[in-house]
Amino acid sequence: MAEVAVVGAGVGGLSAAIDLSRRGHAVTVYEAGAEVGGKIGRVLIDGVEADTGPSVLTMPEVFDELFRAAGSSLEDEVELVTHDALADLRWPDGCRLVLHHAPEASHASIAATLGSDAADQFAAFLRYAASIWEEAAPAFVLGDAPTFGTAITLGLRNLRALHRIDPMRTMLAAIHHHVTEPHLRDLLARYATYNGSDPREAPATLNCIAHVELSLGCFGVRGGMYELARAMERVARRHAVAFQLSMPVRVIRREGDRFAIVTDATTATYDSVIANADAAHVFGSLIDNPAHTAAPPSMSGWTALVRTPRRERLAHGVLFPQRYLTEFEHIFDDQRAPADPTVYVCAQEVAHQRSGGRDHELLFCMANAPATAEGTTDEDQLRDAVIHKLRAAEWIVDEEIVWERGPHDLAAQYPGTHGAIYGGSSNSRFAAFRRPANRVASIPGLYLASGSAHPGGGVPLCALSGRAAARALHDDITRR
Repeated sequence: MAEVAVVGAGVGGLSAAIDLSRRGHAVTVYEAGAEVGGKIGRVLIDGVEADTGPSVLTMPEVFDELFRAAGSSLEDEVELVTHDALADLRWPDGCRLVLHHAPEASHASIAATLGSDAADQFAAFLRYAASIWEEAAPAFVLGDAPTFGTAITLGLRNLRALHRIDPMRTMLAAIHHHVTEPHLRDLLARYATYNGSDPREAPATLNCIAHVELSLGCFGVRGGMYELARAMERVARRHAVAFQLSMPVRVIRREGDRFAIVTDATTATYDSVIANADAAHVFGSLIDNPAHTAAPPSMSGWTALVRTPRRERLAHGVLFPQRYLTEFEHIFDDQRAPADPTVYVCAQEVAHQRSGGRDHELLFCMANAPATAEGTTDEDQLRDAVIHKLRAAEWIVDEEIVWERGPHDLAAQYPGTHGAIYGGSSNSRFAAFRRPANRVASIPGLYLASGSAHPGGGVPLCALSGRAAARALHDDITRR
């Protein structure tokens, strides 16, 4: 049995803590905030709880497998919510498309709205995206961090499989190859933003994200996404994980064959450490590793909770701009907030069947923006543009912004990120190989579990990162 410190109680840290504790290790989690969850955050507005981070759950089997290994199940801990009609997508030309939980229903909706040719293109693209996932997931998501040798071995073993992963084209090039309908092109290019990337540069391999959401399913969590964080904390505490909340770690210091965890109040030593923080912060501030080179940050975003009179609406909505690619040109080429932003809205009372205020509801609203290291964001201008689009679509009236957070707020809250929401960007065909591995080879006993490490950003991938770090630590301990 090892004594392990987990620095950070986000999804990756909680996942690692659960896996290590149920294997018999003594785990202490240090968290700078007053409660667990990391970017799965929440606030109370006049007694009404609202999520401030991720708004959907994909790949729920990741959490079911985590909980089952610890003697529970996802069904025992939370209740998932599904909606037949899921998302309301709108364009300035008047096009309105409704996506559904079931891909067959989305296919029918596309046929009715955009025509049978567009529906057939959609179905063909999902088959293409599924083939990427089936080939790429074992080597690039579910297993250990890939290396160039992984790709070479895959290529030598099966050139057809390497071709199906589609690593040499960009997302946008592949989308344009498969799809001609312009609204569908916008819809599919949007999945680059799910890990903060640019579809003009990110590898076509990431088109598998469309398969994960559109084919495997997009779920709510009854009571809000924060219920998932609460569930992870409950399971961890059942396995005797100790939590040190409101306890930011200042230094991780190697002392002989152990590590000292230094906070403002205490110094304690451990056999091993799992860092659930941005890799740039770990190596730039917490522990010395001059060899580490951080990847360029992914997108940031401006997010807000807007209180508005309740009305009938779908769980999710997207307002597209006149020309979608202009948004990526502004963010990645000009390093500024988009003049005509794409606006995402989550109606949390619908999406997560959570309680609300007496006469009003809280809508979670988001627009993409550059990270603070990459450019400047005029948050007042971006806020005004978002509110203007929401009013024009009649999604809000008599509104009040009751909470908001911009790139600089994110940069301050999550050190080392520069406000990036998803770790390093994937705007390179080699991004998967440049992402830090979960085992830090140059510092034995140190492991990474976060969206900036393997396998990348997003709620389920962060959980997989935690499990991969825990697996590597446990294997190393048992081999000693």
